[in-house]
Amino acid sequence: MQNSNLTRLAIAATLHCLSGCAIGEVLGMVVGTALGWSALATVLLSVALAFLFGYALTVRPVLRSGLPLRTAIGVALAADTVSIAVMEIVDNAVMLAVPGALTAGLADWLFWASLLLALAVAFVVTVPVNRALIGRGRGHAVAHRYHHGADHDSASSGTGADHPGAPAGHDHHAGR
Repeated sequence: MQNSNLTRLAIAATLHCLSGCAIGEVLGMVVGTALGWSALATVLLSVALAFLFGYALTVRPVLRSGLPLRTAIGVALAADTVSIAVMEIVDNAVMLAVPGALTAGLADWLFWASLLLALAVAFVVTVPVNRALIGRGRGHAVAHRYHHGADHDSASSGTGADHPGAPAGHDHHAGR
C-alpha cells in the first residue's frame, strides 16, 4: 500500500477510535460528577466507558458481516485495544498535566478546553501507532476485513485492497 493511503487509513481509524473514546470520556465525566464521585473514580469510569464505546463502534459493523457476537467481540478486541489504550493513556496524562483540569466542573471552560487539548494530543500520538499496526495487518486492519458486510470467508483475499488482508473493493476507505 502506498504511504499516503496507509496514512489516510490510519487517520480514519484514529478518528473512529477518538469517537468512542470521546463518548466514553464525556459520559464518564458527566456520570461521575453527577454522582459526586472522586476524580480518580470518575477517570476510571471514563476510561472503562471509552473502551466500551470504542469496542461497540467496531462490533456493530463487524456483526453486519454475519459473524457471531462472540467472534465480533474478539475482532474488536484485536482491532482496537492498542489504539484505545494509547489514546486513553495520552488523554489522561494531558488532563493530569493541566493544573485543575480534573477538578474543574462540567460547567467550567477549563475542563472542556483541557479535554479538547487532551483528545487532540491523543489523536496526534495515536495516528502513527495505528499506521504501524495497519501496515502490519493488525489493529484496525483486522476489523476492516469485515466492514460493510464483507464475506468473512473471503476477507483475506487482499486483491485490490487498500491494506493487507482487506477484501477487494474496499479501496475507498483509503481515500481512493
